[in-house]
Amino acid sequence: MNIERIGVIGAGQMGHGIAHVAALAGYDVVMTDINREALDKGLKLIDRNLGRQVGRDLISEADKTAALGRVSIDTRLEALSDCDLVIEAATEDEAVKKNIFQKLCPLVKPEAFLASNTSSLSITRLGAATDRPGQFMGLHFMNPVPVMQLVELIRGIATDEATFTALKTVVDRMGKQAVSAEDFPAFIVNRILLPMINEAVYTLYEGVGSVSAIDTAMKLGANHPMGPLELADFIGLDTCLAVMQVLHDGLADTKYRPCPLLVKYVEAGWLGRKTGRGFYDYSGDVPTPTR
Repeated sequence: MNIERIGVIGAGQMGHGIAHVAALAGYDVVMTDINREALDKGLKLIDRNLGRQVGRDLISEADKTAALGRVSIDTRLEALSDCDLVIEAATEDEAVKKNIFQKLCPLVKPEAFLASNTSSLSITRLGAATDRPGQFMGLHFMNPVPVMQLVELIRGIATDEATFTALKTVVDRMGKQAVSAEDFPAFIVNRILLPMINEAVYTLYEGVGSVSAIDTAMKLGANHPMGPLELADFIGLDTCLAVMQVLHDGLADTKYRPCPLLVKYVEAGWLGRKTGRGFYDYSGDVPTPTR
């Protein structure tokens, strides 16, 4: 099936980014969220980020205007009924995602493809919660979506080859680099990245170094563009914890045990940049380490 209309479920950090790149690639996009304020905010961020691309001469003003004109927003899943592909970008919670797909399936046309932007959860299990596991797969975009070039393509055990081919074509048209990953917990990027972040939190927890010392050491000693604790705040500590829990539960290896300090920060609601406090405090002009 020719894909020309894409639905995105979730207007948060990942959802509005996916809507941005899809619209810029020429797709008509319907972005939905149960929260109207989130939709309005997401649309404003798409406008702002397209403007940044214009300012950097990456796209023209006409490209921006055309892309914005392709994006519509709605609080109802019914608005996705005529989409050829629907990409779920809700919170990293398996029960929430399954519930969304169970509500979505009766509303979309039988030939429509479904995908999840999950960063760690089983594509096979999510696909089994739908009425079309053969037309379901994982499309894991990286954050921030308009900037990052990679998309992980993950087949579930039931994913048809035609589905993989069709969705890879979509990713190619968006100008992204696709890599194929097997359906194992956290796939490729997060299987490697999140244990490193978790180890950085352990290094802080055990008093080996301060927040500033750990991030400075990894930026200057390993040439990382961002320290691991700064990166954790950017990703969201709740997301970091969720991925570590998926790794720990799915692979049954103690090396993936989430650091107790990471758990405490999440319990405190210190989730990083999005809440204004994590390993850094973002209330001032310059982020300040909290430990």
